Amino acid sequence: MRNDRAVLAGGCFWGMQDLIRRQEGVVATRVGYSGGDVPNATYRNHGTHAEAIEITFDPARTSFRRMLEFFFQIHDPTTPNRQGNDRGLGYRSAIFYVDDDQRQVAEDTIADVDASGLWPGKVVTEVAPVGPFWEAEPEHQDYLERRPDGYTCHFVRPNWTLPVRIKAPEVA
Repeated sequence: MRNDRAVLAGGCFWGMQDLIRRQEGVVATRVGYSGGDVPNATYRNHGTHAEAIEITFDPARTSFRRMLEFFFQIHDPTTPNRQGNDRGLGYRSAIFYVDDDQRQVAEDTIADVDASGLWPGKVVTEVAPVGPFWEAEPEHQDYLERRPDGYTCHFVRPNWTLPVRIKAPEVA
């Protein structure tokens, strides 16, 4: 049995982890910092890194596409460098792909989100190759499990289903 990896950023990592960990096929999650310029990033010094979540998932039980559909449901991908009250580069929306297949799925999913009209604007989610993932301090791991009334700006939106856009037939 092989597990796959996804690294996503969608604002504060507490709320992302709390909701994503409950998804079918998710084996493990951890929060940290990715996509930036500071080695050994920390909460107090993460430079241009985004707060991110690393997800280990079982591809026999879920897919990267399903992970992304849920990711786009629980955060607003149309607000640059912001989620809720959190503002700044660390709170940007990003998909850090691990291979070309994930990059293609990310680009197709973004096109579907844009075509769907489910969000009021166009997606600004960054799509970039995964780099180092710096695990956050222990007090940030599983934060909302330990503090159920803690701050979050992530919510499951009821009746939110992402349709797949109709693609034009390929010409031979």
